[in-house]
Amino acid sequence: MTSPQAGAHPGRRQLRPTDVKRLNRGWRRRTEARLGLLAESVTQPFNIGSLLRSAAVFGVEHLWLAGNATSPDHRNVAKVALGTERLVPWTHAGTPAEAAAGIRAAGLRLVAIELTADAVPLHDAPLDGDVCLAVGGEDHGVSPALLAAADAVAYIPQTGRVGSLNVAVAAAIALAEARRREWAAGPPPA
Repeated sequence: MTSPQAGAHPGRRQLRPTDVKRLNRGWRRRTEARLGLLAESVTQPFNIGSLLRSAAVFGVEHLWLAGNATSPDHRNVAKVALGTERLVPWTHAGTPAEAAAGIRAAGLRLVAIELTADAVPLHDAPLDGDVCLAVGGEDHGVSPALLAAADAVAYIPQTGRVGSLNVAVAAAIALAEARRREWAAGPPPA
């Protein structure tokens, strides 16, 4: 029988809160691209809370809501958002077309995350520069109107026996990929 510490790297320890802040500050200094998120008809408050938390983690500058998306003001959103609902500005932009127009007016390209015949794998998607990622509700995904308004459509390759992800998980993966692309261009932060 081995102890729980057996095989552990001798200098490895979890970072303290001040160390985490320093690490994150270094990544922020390497982040220049603007990133937005559009949630269309995401109705579950817990999914909106999770979207907000991921948006705050990856430096999303604005969350647009379209269709019948649940407002971040809903009482159950805070249970998952854990205070991040105060960190990400948001707007209910109305219809998908109105949301797309607002996103373009803000100077962002719109990339929908959806399974369509012409979608490209996320790792090949045009995520460089200023971009807004769009996700749709659990049951129906991104609407045809939003797909028509998108500059590009990407999907997340999946090799398992399930053909879809939770909307908040899919958004987090796409947000992480957008930032990874930008960060991959240079050395890690000091």
